[in-house]
Amino acid sequence: MSAFGLGWNPGAEGVSIKSIASHYQKDIDMKNLSSQPCLIARSLALVGDAWSMLIMRDAHTGLTRFDEFRKSLGIAPTMLTGRLSGLTEEGLLEKRRYSDRPPRDEYVLTEAGRDFLPVLFAIGAWGRKHRGGGQVTRFFDAETGTEIDPVTIDRATGAPVGTRPIRVAAPE
Repeated sequence: MSAFGLGWNPGAEGVSIKSIASHYQKDIDMKNLSSQPCLIARSLALVGDAWSMLIMRDAHTGLTRFDEFRKSLGIAPTMLTGRLSGLTEEGLLEKRRYSDRPPRDEYVLTEAGRDFLPVLFAIGAWGRKHRGGGQVTRFFDAETGTEIDPVTIDRATGAPVGTRPIRVAAPE
């Protein structure tokens, strides 16, 4: 069952109002996005907050220890503990003990965590285009020294994602 929303089109004659049907406009339990059929919603349930994204960014730059993340991000210890626990429980980071006295753990990227890097770069590319200006961080390939300019390509068509219309199919 689809829900309905309203959209408007301003024009010379005034504004025309139209209804828009979408299965995404259903009442979504924001606390339980992980059970949604949409994979974007499921993924956002895990890494949809800024702190989790920034922890993943820092993990990709080589940070592994609690104090390193805390210093880099300026995040409260309780918030960092919660985010690291969530990213570990969901398999993006793996917790490894590096000291028994005192007990200390580090957080290393798993395969799923390493696979998240293109997502971060896609967000960064969008930011460069729509939120750039002034001094910005740049990312370079460590082997070639060239600046990374990510492009998301559809494997089947070879077309850059976002250059062709999309159609969303609800689960049957």
